[in-house]
Amino acid sequence: MTAEAIEEFATETVPARTRAELDEQQITTMGLLGPALLSGPANVIMQLSHPAVGYGVYESKVDSGNLYKHPVKRTRTTLTYLAVAAMGGPELRRKYRQAVNRSHAQVRSTESSPVKYNAFDPGLQLWVAACLYRGWEDCVRLFGDEADLTEEAYRQGAVMGTTLQMPPEMWPATRADFEVYWNSVLDDMVIDDVIGSYLKSLVRLEFASPILRVLAGRFSEIMTIGFLPPEFRDKIGFTQTRSAKFLFNANTRTLRAVVHTLPRSWRQFPFNILLADLKWRLRTNRPLV
Repeated sequence: MTAEAIEEFATETVPARTRAELDEQQITTMGLLGPALLSGPANVIMQLSHPAVGYGVYESKVDSGNLYKHPVKRTRTTLTYLAVAAMGGPELRRKYRQAVNRSHAQVRSTESSPVKYNAFDPGLQLWVAACLYRGWEDCVRLFGDEADLTEEAYRQGAVMGTTLQMPPEMWPATRADFEVYWNSVLDDMVIDDVIGSYLKSLVRLEFASPILRVLAGRFSEIMTIGFLPPEFRDKIGFTQTRSAKFLFNANTRTLRAVVHTLPRSWRQFPFNILLADLKWRLRTNRPLV
């Protein structure tokens, strides 16, 4: 599929006028804190727990985005999306959307797929955006100031989906409406053995090198399970032991104390560096994803 066809397909999902208005939206109340990096794996687990999203990634033919084949690249592009959506300007969001569209155009189910999926499905993008927003809220509670959890910040959280193809009217109107949507999806969610095993392999860093698994595997598992809401742990089959919970809480308390002593630029690391890298890629005509 050509780039022009991809852009035409994507534009059909959201009216051009609405898309332009969304691109010009300035994000003023949402910020990203560096410690949110630790919650990233848990947020990915939350997203992939939705069967259609999980199988979309599990069966994807896009090798360049395969975590098991290109773990560094996949991690960079995922984190860059977060940085662009929450901290980037209108032009960066437009450019990154175009780049992501080229990859997403190849992600759709086949006749043999257990569930039907399409990476351009705005309903699935709503779920991914909801997970990203919920992850942001959890990190603010752990590392930031709960006073930042306002209705205005919630409304701006829609950019996590509208940076791609999710129409703005799909975003629940209020945080209370969001909770209703969130619980309705969780109530109906069933994780089969295939996706369950895949998610467990991600938590255990089975995509990483043996050395990294030895050095960071246990810590990653403790942090990922700690950041996962209990309902996800139960559905996947994870158990948080008392010792793991103690280590998770001690780590987050220490990070919270450290974060509040750092200057703003350090608190936003590595997301500010990823934005700088993206701008450099644009200037030098390098691939964005």
